[in-house]
Amino acid sequence: MPKTVRKHRRVAAVGAMTVLLASAATLPASAAASGKGVRPAVLKVPAQYPTVQAAVDAVPAGNTRPVTIKLAPGTYREKVRIGDEQHRISLVGTGGDRDDTVIVFDTPSGEPKPEGGTQGSSGSATVMVRGDDFTARNLTFVNDFDEAAHEISGEQALAVKTTGDRQFFEDVAFLGNQDTLMTDTPALTEVSRVYIRDSYIEGDVDFIYGRASTVIEDSVIKAISRGSTTNNGWLAAPSTWKDNPYGMLITDSEVISDAPDGSFHLARPWHPGGNPDAIGQLVIRETKLPAAIKAAPYTDMSGFSWREARFFEHRNYGPGAAPEGPDRPHLDPALADDFERADYLRGWNPC
Repeated sequence: MPKTVRKHRRVAAVGAMTVLLASAATLPASAAASGKGVRPAVLKVPAQYPTVQAAVDAVPAGNTRPVTIKLAPGTYREKVRIGDEQHRISLVGTGGDRDDTVIVFDTPSGEPKPEGGTQGSSGSATVMVRGDDFTARNLTFVNDFDEAAHEISGEQALAVKTTGDRQFFEDVAFLGNQDTLMTDTPALTEVSRVYIRDSYIEGDVDFIYGRASTVIEDSVIKAISRGSTTNNGWLAAPSTWKDNPYGMLITDSEVISDAPDGSFHLARPWHPGGNPDAIGQLVIRETKLPAAIKAAPYTDMSGFSWREARFFEHRNYGPGAAPEGPDRPHLDPALADDFERADYLRGWNPC
């Protein structure tokens, strides 16, 4: 990850581009439904807009035209907020590698807000996406809050939080420690879908979590050591609505770790606010697991038993994999075809 902060050229937003985006909100509903057949608007950072957020702000609420925001290689130290009515936005790095274009900030959830209270998960996130039909490609998202350098209650520090539906991340890296990536929904009983492909995610405690129907495929997940010989963290903490059969799916991927053997958990069930209707669902299948994974890789959380959650493995391999047993629930082979990517994405295919 680049260590220097790019000095951006301060260029005023191009007026003609803003007019173009505003007129896009009047497109016919048939075109708006899919965005197909509609030439996307293209915004360039920093050539036309000095920051990523400035380009996002140029997209009007209720936008129905696809908008691609192209980011020149560099490090953008800023928070980015995409509103719940800002749809069909793509963030695309234009470098030769996803490491060439980085969006980074360093806010923890426990940081006080000027008006009182603390930042919480939404305030800590470097990038927050509430709008639907969002795409990110060839980028790295980072929360580089330094836990060791601060004494603070609330060290959770998100690189990305999403609540919108149809969120597609391809060739993207998510870097952080605790709570790196939160894929959520606007409310417990609502369903949002997230598809992450050919990407990299790293963290230590609950670093993939939330209640969205989330598919992580053909990706690398790094479980980072916290220096313990017995407990270095949890890979996932799903909080799926009890009536949603599809929470998280990790498939055809590889988990790597620098933690000692037998010191990292796969998951624990998160019940936000103690809500009993948030019953985590997670399937890890056809994925390589490292020796760092514990033989009993699931634990209770906040008084809720992991055995009441919906945690399953299927055809995993590597030194951290294990056969069916009391502490390693596996999918019934007869049901394996019901827990694949298409089941979680429910008719949405971004590819």
